[in-house]
Amino acid sequence: MPNPVTFLRIVGLAEGVSFLVLLGIAMPLKYLAGRPEVVKVVGSLHGGLFLLYILAVVWAARDRKWSWGYITADLIASVVPFGPFVMDRHWRKEQQASLAENVRSSR
Repeated sequence: MPNPVTFLRIVGLAEGVSFLVLLGIAMPLKYLAGRPEVVKVVGSLHGGLFLLYILAVVWAARDRKWSWGYITADLIASVVPFGPFVMDRHWRKEQQASLAENVRSSR
């Protein structure tokens, strides 16, 4: 089973990229080029990743015993462009701490 914070980092980055693609590529194609089908495809992908992101935050928060403030920041990051990329710096530190704890506990 993967590390919860590692999973959150992967899902968070994928969700962040899908949000930027939705806002920066799909929406302009819909309104400037008359291609609404692009938003349907990218929007569906982003919606699925968004739900997976929420689940990943809950899993990582339970595993690492995060505060409600930290959880709230993670959730707000999902609706702000570039938010998951900003949070990734914090997740990387959490991931390293989690992996170090796993190594210590397996000895």
